Amino acid sequence: MNAPPPRLSPSLASPIERGERRPVRLSGHAVLDDGTRFNMTLVDLSYDGCGIECPVKLKPGAGIRLAVVQRGAISAKVRWYSGGKAGLMFEPEPEPAKGRQPRRTKRVAVTAEVTLRRHGRQNFRVQVYDASAHGCKIEFVERPEAQECVWVRFEGLEPLEARVRWLEGQCAGLQFSRPIHPAVFDLMAERLRQGQ
Repeated sequence: MNAPPPRLSPSLASPIERGERRPVRLSGHAVLDDGTRFNMTLVDLSYDGCGIECPVKLKPGAGIRLAVVQRGAISAKVRWYSGGKAGLMFEPEPEPAKGRQPRRTKRVAVTAEVTLRRHGRQNFRVQVYDASAHGCKIEFVERPEAQECVWVRFEGLEPLEARVRWLEGQCAGLQFSRPIHPAVFDLMAERLRQGQ
């Protein structure tokens, strides 16, 4: 099986590093910017993109809107296409209008374990009590410092860099350096809820 070509930067001129992808198998449909509609299967997923199988030849740089049943819809750009498979990069969320406060992201109440790593220390498992696309609340084993950089890894996903924003008793609030895309967060939250 031939590996897909490297993903391209938004300018489509130079390759950029791809986030770690996790296998999934979700059916849905897609709509291209020109209105073409077709069924597709989501076959892998990362925080910033995904891979699909589709019956339509896609052009790199084309805009596409994916919809997965009971998971919502997301906009992306085609990065590559080869033999019925394509790599997509999710479009960034639009910035809020000037003068408006950004909408608060939903928090999902969960009780699950995640892996946490502090700089220069070994990984350890901690409890996470709620999560959003922008951060989570954990119960720590070793008390971190406020503003300390840590890495948190949810089961099945790559580690996320985060900053400690607050400390209270044995709990800490972490803010991810790069928010999880809402569609990826919804899949992760469902997986966490099913693990309870």
